[in-house]
Amino acid sequence: MPDPQPLGMPSPDFISHQLREARSESVSLAAKNERLVAALTAARERITELGVQLDAVTLPPVTLGLLTGLPARPQAPEAGSGDAAAERPYEVDVMLGGRPMRLGLHASLEADSLVVGQLVAVSDQMLVVDALSAPDTGEAVTLEEVLPPSISGASRALVTTGGGASRVVHLAGHLDPEALTPGDTLAADPRAGIATALVERTSVEQLVVAETPDVSWNDIGGLGTQIDQIRDALELPFTHPDLYRAYGLRAPKGLLLYGPPGCGKTLIAKAVATSLASSFAPDSSPDGRRTSAAFLNIKGPELLSKFVGETERQIRAIFDQARKVAAEDRPVVIFFDEMEALFRTRGTGVSSDVETMIVPQVLAEIDGVESLRNVVIIGASNREDMIDPAILRPGRLDMKIRIGRPDATSALEILAKHLTAGLPLDPVELAAADGDREAAALSMRRNTIHALYDRGSANEVIEITYASGAQETLHLADLVSGAMLAAVVARAKTSAIKDELSGGSGGMSSQRLLEAVAAEARQNEEITGATGPDDWARLIGRRGEQIRSVRRIGRIGRIGLVDAVPAEESREGL
Repeated sequence: MPDPQPLGMPSPDFISHQLREARSESVSLAAKNERLVAALTAARERITELGVQLDAVTLPPVTLGLLTGLPARPQAPEAGSGDAAAERPYEVDVMLGGRPMRLGLHASLEADSLVVGQLVAVSDQMLVVDALSAPDTGEAVTLEEVLPPSISGASRALVTTGGGASRVVHLAGHLDPEALTPGDTLAADPRAGIATALVERTSVEQLVVAETPDVSWNDIGGLGTQIDQIRDALELPFTHPDLYRAYGLRAPKGLLLYGPPGCGKTLIAKAVATSLASSFAPDSSPDGRRTSAAFLNIKGPELLSKFVGETERQIRAIFDQARKVAAEDRPVVIFFDEMEALFRTRGTGVSSDVETMIVPQVLAEIDGVESLRNVVIIGASNREDMIDPAILRPGRLDMKIRIGRPDATSALEILAKHLTAGLPLDPVELAAADGDREAAALSMRRNTIHALYDRGSANEVIEITYASGAQETLHLADLVSGAMLAAVVARAKTSAIKDELSGGSGGMSSQRLLEAVAAEARQNEEITGATGPDDWARLIGRRGEQIRSVRRIGRIGRIGLVDAVPAEESREGL
């Protein structure tokens, strides 16, 4: 029998029950407290979000203006001077809504961080409260020259607007005056009188390379006669201008270099620019330094545009740039490569006659009122028969010089430019020449020329049948070019490098050169690229009787026989 419970004391079961209820109520209150905290947190976040939205709605509007000047801040007043003017806040000049204004600068902005030409935000209280980037849009103007800084130290420039008017504008602070050149296109705010950005005119800049090539006459081999003609025509007017004036002679405006591809036409044009630069006397420039020439390399096919008037605009831009550079007493060479693509004979267009507008435009530039002093035009083409005759008449492209394929003597001279005694030579080749590097190099060059110019049956390439029935067999020698000779030497150099990397002796040798000749004969673009009689006529330089058919003999490199091209499938013969 259990002991009796003392009077007035609750039983243990009752106490345990009460404890369990208290714990359950505590857990419930904790869960409610967590839910309340979550609700309060969400409400706080929502209130913050609404506050941001309210601030955005009630944010006062700002006006954007163009910063045009940074006046100097008055110096701090002396103690007790009471100079109220010096206690004014920093002020800046702003073009606001077409009106020049001087506005105060908000205390949160650092004056030193501001640059002329950038956009600024102006509050309702007419305070500059924020600084933005410079605008990259505006009226397109052409830079004529950079002027000396103004009294305030701001950079200035003389520009030409689209209407042809000249204006003096300030340059934005982020534009480097020394990096700008005449002819650059700038974006300007005409009302503020500030040029704010440099505009890249890629359509013209990709076609024009205004630089002096590093090519001299000594770098060209096998074209001695042609080089003498060019130097007499182009250098004498610059080196002896007094004699030309005394005889009433004018320097030729240009020349045409024509002939098969890969024979040095582009190389000659670059050498002309270098030669003209050296022909100018050192005292022709104000600082006594030798004047540098500008070489404007115009790629004919890339200049063509499907948009009406765009090609003519680019031609005008090219000649404008040439005149501006020439105005600095610098010789300018405008080189039109693949000239037949740009100045095709008018009326020969298949789908359109764009040449009826392009040819008159370039003729107007050559014969125009504005002089082309110090400007020489050089055209290169392997289809001179397709160029409009008006371009080639005297007074325009005065000289026509054919750059033909080199003979054996000229080819030996060209090889001497690429295969020199200073190259690593094969020990066997050097020993055969008794250690004489010059003799070894000469022997390798002669072996290479003999392999290329041998008129034996092994070097037969194509058989030509003319309209009269006469036949002619062409050999590899009839297809040699300066580019092919350079490629042969490059192949031999690569072979020597690979041999040296694999543990061999390396060095240039006659064997490697002969292997390069065979490989180049197989893969030469001229041999594999022609598809019709007129194409072969262009490549080999035949301009006589009409060609009826062409058959590849294909003994070199086992090219294989190709069916003759019927006369009816060929275009009109040359």
